[in-house]
Amino acid sequence: MSHLPAARGPISDCVIDHLRHHPGDQPAGWGLPLAGADEEDLQLALYCCYELHYRGFTGVSEAWEWNAGLLDLRSRLEQAWLEQLFDLVGPPAPVGDVKAALRAVVDGGTGPSLSGYMAESGTLPQFREFAVHRSAYQLKEADPHSWAIPRLDGTAKAALVTIQAGEYGDGCADAMHSVLFARTMESLGLDATYGAYLDVIPGVTLATVNLISFLALHRRWRGALLGHLAVFEMASVGPMGRYSQALRRLGLGREATTFYDVHVEADAVHEVVALHQLAAGFAAAEPGRAGDLLFGARAVMAIEERFARHLLDSWAHHGSSLYRTGSRHPLMPAPTAPGASVGAV
Repeated sequence: MSHLPAARGPISDCVIDHLRHHPGDQPAGWGLPLAGADEEDLQLALYCCYELHYRGFTGVSEAWEWNAGLLDLRSRLEQAWLEQLFDLVGPPAPVGDVKAALRAVVDGGTGPSLSGYMAESGTLPQFREFAVHRSAYQLKEADPHSWAIPRLDGTAKAALVTIQAGEYGDGCADAMHSVLFARTMESLGLDATYGAYLDVIPGVTLATVNLISFLALHRRWRGALLGHLAVFEMASVGPMGRYSQALRRLGLGREATTFYDVHVEADAVHEVVALHQLAAGFAAAEPGRAGDLLFGARAVMAIEERFARHLLDSWAHHGSSLYRTGSRHPLMPAPTAPGASVGAV
């Protein structure tokens, strides 16, 4: 379990303050205005609400998971978040050839190549920051997408189970992708404890995780969740290979690179399953929801592009990409690799 993070505004402060008590110990008081909410505040509040459905927080009552007052606030936060997503990529729209449309989304990305930068010139401190960002999802990798399994049938369901089995190490606990990422973090001198870095993970990164959680927790958005996963698998092989290349260039060994090397091999298979069986199977079974697949695909591409720009822009200005720029988190010791320098580009 994670410890509750520090609040970043009135909304997250309200959520976190309530979670410190048992449901019913305080009046609800959820009627906060959400218009114009700061992204840091909104995304952290949403993340805390969603985390109750994963592993929860130390000292927080499990009764909060289905508390009506909290769910009502979460619903309002989600509506504000969904409106932002619609503004960013547009609402779902009918689509004909789903496979061609998904390929076009992946091939049409206009964001900067974060993996390319890391492979060519990223520093050890920058890779450590990158790992801290990604820990918010990778330490629970595959868990959100698994919520779609009971909501599917036929080809799409079988395809999702095939993909997820690989994500969970095909039954071997030590081979689960979340475990492999923890080893990467440890090789980088980071704390691989679940949720250890929540206080320094910015809203632009929390949004990448909240997008998956939002789609996963709502049966209505099951198609978008599959589109999200399809893009993950279809766009993974090249970047994962480049991240592995970056670690080797920085002098890290197999304990650090295995997570990325495994993805290069597994996702070469998974991308075919995701496109031809998962996405196409869902579209054939539920043609009226085919547009949701493309919404999920466009949303993850846009949110990931924002994430990449944030990191690269922060580093270009010789600053930290983490929340509370300029301060070092106590769980992040200074790098010891020869020639490494904080913030160097």
